[in-house]
Amino acid sequence: MHVVVAGSSGFLGRRLVTELRGRGHDVTCLVRRDPAPGHAPDTAESRWDPQSGVVDTGLVRGADVVVNLAGAPLIGNPHSKKWARDVMTSRRATTGLLAATIAAAPSPPALVNASGVSWYGDHGPTELTEASDTRGHALLTRVAREWEAATEPAARAGARVVRLRTAPVQDRSNAPLQQQRLQFLAGLGGRLGNGRQYYPLISLRDWIGAAAFLLEHPTASGPFNLCAPDTPTNAEFTRALARLVHRPALLPAPAAAIRLAAGPMADEVLGSLNLRPAALLDLGYGFADPDVESVLATGLRATTA
Repeated sequence: MHVVVAGSSGFLGRRLVTELRGRGHDVTCLVRRDPAPGHAPDTAESRWDPQSGVVDTGLVRGADVVVNLAGAPLIGNPHSKKWARDVMTSRRATTGLLAATIAAAPSPPALVNASGVSWYGDHGPTELTEASDTRGHALLTRVAREWEAATEPAARAGARVVRLRTAPVQDRSNAPLQQQRLQFLAGLGGRLGNGRQYYPLISLRDWIGAAAFLLEHPTASGPFNLCAPDTPTNAEFTRALARLVHRPALLPAPAAAIRLAAGPMADEVLGSLNLRPAALLDLGYGFADPDVESVLATGLRATTA
């Protein structure tokens, strides 16, 4: 297939492009700089400017699948209104432009669009599937709602739209595990708050595998939880990480301290999401890392390129 990818320079985007090319797909990357010369299969690029509404419409409409992983980094100053605004507007702009371009195509290509598990909001211990509702007004919950809403023009035009509700991807070369590993190695690890909140997660290899699986699946559409089938509590995550790095985890972070330090992001840290990837399992995807032990063991093994 011909796949157009936005957000190809990010941690997940780079690895997904490599995977797709390895599977024999022709990939063109949307970039915000002048594209590299030449259009060999491993260097094909096209310049776009989502904030200005500029994209090669012929390229997008002629693709088989458009993948959108673009957006401002989620790591930033949680007290900064500018950072929060950039997180929201960057996702609305990129998704809105691609969805509108796809909707205008005579034969709309599929859209595989990033989203986040924060869409659900805090549900306590209740098990959540893709059929569950969205609650609350935490920052990333609001971002995820608007992010997914921006895909609607493509869906209304008849495009196959996949929404990747992604849990934190655990890999030692990427936040959050990169930072947590160093913290725990220094003997400064501990549970967050009371530790009873559920904390969905996924390994890098399962995220790549699941995203490629959904991209290639001819009938996959709608939201998909990209998370391990067995969601741990924060306390279980803490114990597993401490065992794997051979350090004690004796320094819990009180909820009050987290709320002070994390500001509007505190609800994301202390909220509980007991997720299950029901839609992905129903389609037959087999997880390589189904639980916290295997996810962390895989993520800690080696820094990926």
